[in-house]
Amino acid sequence: MTANGVAADRLLADFTARKPAALARAISIVENHRPGCDRLLAALHGRTGRARRIGITGPPGAGKSTLATQLVRAYRSQGLTVGVVAVDPTSTFTGGALLGDRIRMEQVALDPGVYIRSLATRGALGGLSATTREIADVMDAYGFDRVLIETVGVGQSELEVARTADSCVVVLVPESGDAIQTLKAGLMEIADIFVVNKADRPGADRLRSELKVMVQMRSSRVRRGHDESRAPRSGFAAHAHPSDAAGPPSLGDGSAWLPPVLTAAAADGTGVPELLSALDAHHEYLSASGVLVERRRARLRARVVDVVDLRVRSRLWQDPDTEAWLDTQLAALESGGTTPFDVADELLSRSARLLTGEADDLHR
Repeated sequence: MTANGVAADRLLADFTARKPAALARAISIVENHRPGCDRLLAALHGRTGRARRIGITGPPGAGKSTLATQLVRAYRSQGLTVGVVAVDPTSTFTGGALLGDRIRMEQVALDPGVYIRSLATRGALGGLSATTREIADVMDAYGFDRVLIETVGVGQSELEVARTADSCVVVLVPESGDAIQTLKAGLMEIADIFVVNKADRPGADRLRSELKVMVQMRSSRVRRGHDESRAPRSGFAAHAHPSDAAGPPSLGDGSAWLPPVLTAAAADGTGVPELLSALDAHHEYLSASGVLVERRRARLRARVVDVVDLRVRSRLWQDPDTEAWLDTQLAALESGGTTPFDVADELLSRSARLLTGEADDLHR
């Protein structure tokens, strides 16, 4: 056995023994795609699927980190362990995370039952780091009961958290009211629970009312068959239970979850018990309706697609012959003798052996 193999086996043994240093090292290997990353993730794959994954997203300044900290405290009071993936903006100087979320969560960071990892977006769209899903898998395999995933912000292009979490909490503040029109399509697609944070500020009641109306309107459109955008997330028609209720909906008619609209003041913990109840109710709904299986299966499918995309890009663009051949096509592209689409098709055709790992036969 090679030295690398011995080191990998030792890391897995320490990881299985739940040594924090092994967890930190495993996450670093995955985050930076160091040698052995694929082998590590493959070894951990069978251990995933136990943790509840909760996404927390919303515009900057909505109090996501404060709310996440309160959730961590509440879960720890129940004896549950918590892993936190806090995605921070990328530093333009170092390329690393700015660590703002880690600093704001310092009140729980020293708890041995809590592990917080800050990640840099590194230019990735979707409000998440490109490796967030993989790191959530590592935390899941480590044995955390809950994995919280906090994004940078929310917008039309920042919806990846919906693919990563079982339950997605969208946090807004009264000042978000004017932005609802530009955010509502994305919000309605990803939100399983709305939280109007800093609810003691003017405008909180108005925002809550607007969100309730939006939820009900979306529900009506789905029931009339005019809106299928939530189908990939739920797969059921909407069920009109009260939008501010935290209890589980009736599942007798096979209907879907209607996002509750809650209020909170995360700074002092107001509204956190209601949020916990809503998250539990949503998980019960997901489990009873079969949607949890659907979402996790969709996550696995997306993971395969991501791996294929990564490997195709790597094999193509790290191959010197491919780069050289593409350079020979530039003159024809400039003169109009060919098109980018024709060049792309020819490139894929001539790279078939390369893409399947048979690079030695490529030019025979």
